[in-house]
Amino acid sequence: MSRTFRAGLIVFGLLSVGDLAGPLLTDGEHPPMSVALIGSALGLVSLVLVVLAWRGTRRTVVPLLVLRILSGLSAVPAFFAGDVPAAAMIAAGLTIALTAAGTVLVLVPARQLVGAR
Repeated sequence: MSRTFRAGLIVFGLLSVGDLAGPLLTDGEHPPMSVALIGSALGLVSLVLVVLAWRGTRRTVVPLLVLRILSGLSAVPAFFAGDVPAAAMIAAGLTIALTAAGTVLVLVPARQLVGAR
């Protein structure tokens, strides 16, 4: 397992833990509690997949990517909804940026392996 891949898993792990804390950090409106609970469920499943991928189970990488991208996309409405506090918009932007970075870090080793053949 490459260091780049591990770095991506660490980013995904941190994002997953952040998702788990979502219901504790929301005021009930930004994000709505239902969104925070869904994000928490995505975070829990993602955290399990991160652990499995870290242990070498490669088939967990695609579901992990899908869940993390869905979680990142769930932050996009913060930029279009009204009355969203600046802190929530910054958190949403950070979530999206870290999701993109984690995705690239996890996928780069796969491309290197394909090119090596």
